[in-house]
Amino acid sequence: MSNKVAIVTGASQGIGRSTAIRLARDFESVVVVARNRENLDQTADEVRKAGAKALAIDLDLSDPEAAQKVVDQTLSAFGQIDALLNIAGAVPQIDVFEMSDDQWDRGFALKLHGARRLTIAAWPSLKKTSGSVVLMSGNSALFPKAPYAAVGTINAAIVALAKAFSDRGIADGVQVNSVLPGPVMTGRRQSYLEHWAPLHNMTVEEATARFPVEAGIARYGTPEEIAELMAFIVSPAAHWMTGSTLRMDGGEVKSI
Repeated sequence: MSNKVAIVTGASQGIGRSTAIRLARDFESVVVVARNRENLDQTADEVRKAGAKALAIDLDLSDPEAAQKVVDQTLSAFGQIDALLNIAGAVPQIDVFEMSDDQWDRGFALKLHGARRLTIAAWPSLKKTSGSVVLMSGNSALFPKAPYAAVGTINAAIVALAKAFSDRGIADGVQVNSVLPGPVMTGRRQSYLEHWAPLHNMTVEEATARFPVEAGIARYGTPEEIAELMAFIVSPAAHWMTGSTLRMDGGEVKSI
């Protein structure tokens, strides 16, 4: 897709980073956004090696002013926005009875409101290009549990927000979908396992092996696999698909 420009948030690691690098094969320019400048610069280098122009913007999207800054810098550098992939947003895994108001607020501020503000800020440009938006949710939106209350609640809100945007997008010519990954082995998940294992008298290896079994899947997914799904969604081949909630979870969700 020559001359096309994509913005990827949460691009300093994990699924965001893999998605930015994958999109470099299809887009002329990829804007990568995250808080960690050092990791973000590494992602930008990989994007360039994959064949695209790269712009790295280190901002905290929980800041209400950050969204417009991302859009302004993107338009100044490349003149348009064709795809926006909202992937940023780590939510703490804390029991529903133990999370403070501040922890709830911070979870919503980045993942939900950061994506909401950035989508709205980019919308005028996306209308001009008949562009695409993806909002990253997660399988916990479908089965929120007490130990992971914020994750499930915020992910469910992301799905609802994507539906609302897609309804407006029908009239405006903007495609909007949400993605629900299952258990994916990222650096963040590895860190969680390293924290969780000793609390349950397990080695990290035992804890790592246990989770797929409990989820009823054969293995963890990889960030690269989710990135391939992202690339398909924002490709011309999928442009009629809008308002959809796409799961890629190795069969974790058993319901129809």
